[in-house]
Amino acid sequence: MSKDCGNHGGGGGGGTASRICGAIIGFIIIVLITIFLVWVILQPTKPRFILQDATVYAFNLSQPNLLTSNFQITIASRNRNSRIGIYYDRLHVYATYRNQQITLRTAIPPTYQGHKEDNVWSPFVYGNSVPIAPFNAVALGDEQNRGFVTLIIRADGRVRWKVGTLITGKYHLHVRCLAYINLADKAAGIHVGENAVKYMLVNKCSVNV
Repeated sequence: MSKDCGNHGGGGGGGTASRICGAIIGFIIIVLITIFLVWVILQPTKPRFILQDATVYAFNLSQPNLLTSNFQITIASRNRNSRIGIYYDRLHVYATYRNQQITLRTAIPPTYQGHKEDNVWSPFVYGNSVPIAPFNAVALGDEQNRGFVTLIIRADGRVRWKVGTLITGKYHLHVRCLAYINLADKAAGIHVGENAVKYMLVNKCSVNV
């Protein structure tokens, strides 16, 4: 016997089932249309990210092409929407050099960011004896000899938008922050330990959702 709406045989039961199914379908359609209209009218703006600083505890390239690094970075996020909140369900931060990942991924705890609110995170990102591609090792060695190293701090994750009581599905978030670090001149930073130097960066990051 078919279980489709309205195919339950004679009597009043079939009509009742059809009306119930019709009401459910109509309700779902109304909810979807409402979410779409709210989304179009409010036009959510993606969050702004800024890489504020990086504290370098270790950055050593050894043979054969192994990199050991340890950073603590400060990254700030601002929700620029006045009527839309943001759920950061998952966010992982790591460093790359010339598109090669050079540290482990560090997880940021899930959080909610209200309207026009700011969040600041200071995770550690590190890697021990990470193998570096030979051509990248040569380029990195040259940069170290010149005293300036250019890294990209990345944050990848999933976000949801909250509009009133409505919460959207999950969207991919990709953040890219340029970190230009002057390793040759430690006076360019602030000494925060015996071998640690904090470099003020304040670089605006690219954000894709």
